Amino acid sequence: MASIKRSATAQWQGTGKDGKGALTTQSGTLRDTPYSFTARFGDGQGTNPEELIAAAHAGCFTMALAFKLQAAGLTPERLSTEARLGMEQEGGGWSIKTIALALKAKVPGASPEQFQSLAADAKATCPVSQVLKAEISLDATLE
Repeated sequence: MASIKRSATAQWQGTGKDGKGALTTQSGTLRDTPYSFTARFGDGQGTNPEELIAAAHAGCFTMALAFKLQAAGLTPERLSTEARLGMEQEGGGWSIKTIALALKAKVPGASPEQFQSLAADAKATCPVSQVLKAEISLDATLE
């Protein structure tokens, strides 16, 4: 069985609210990318863990769908997915409760039923969907 390992590092200095940090990914795509309390809970500069989870989910789902379409003999002209993550405060902490995937796609030759079925399957089986405990919804539009 094949195995893939990926890594990222986080550095942090200071308190949770007033401190600052930097994220670096194994690939180098993120290198000392700033993150902070204000980027996470406000409109500050930098990224935040939830934004990165949303990006990872959008990317994972979209690629999974591309593979499912390919297996069905279809080639997408365009797949565009937005992932909107909803986080709620619970007691003294926060929890990711929802992720809404909004897909717009142009897939020549795909019937609406086939497209919806493949999109639902990609949502259920992409590795990021499988690791999340959040309620995941999908609004898939075939143009």
